[in-house]
Amino acid sequence: MQPVITPIPAPPLPPKTTEQEDMTLKGQRDINRIWEYTQSIIALVVTTACVTVGVHIGFSDDPSHQIPSILSNAFFLIVGFYFSRTNHTAIGGLGRKANEIQYYEGR
Repeated sequence: MQPVITPIPAPPLPPKTTEQEDMTLKGQRDINRIWEYTQSIIALVVTTACVTVGVHIGFSDDPSHQIPSILSNAFFLIVGFYFSRTNHTAIGGLGRKANEIQYYEGR
């Protein structure tokens, strides 16, 4: 019968940030999460408004009705900004970058 060898766990690595830096980053993540939720709600409201107006105009009998250009412009602007801001893969994912010289630490 072979003896059971259990690996010895490696000691934890020392922290590379201070407690204040950790608190700052956590606060920034919370603010970013709130902003992402706000952006998604705005994008959903504008999209719903555009689709509602488009369907209403599509079922109306008057052929002169058109979607107001301000509404379609707002749709493309807001949804375009939403997708460009939430595409984290375009910037290499979240967190610290390997070639980043200075990391934003907050105020």
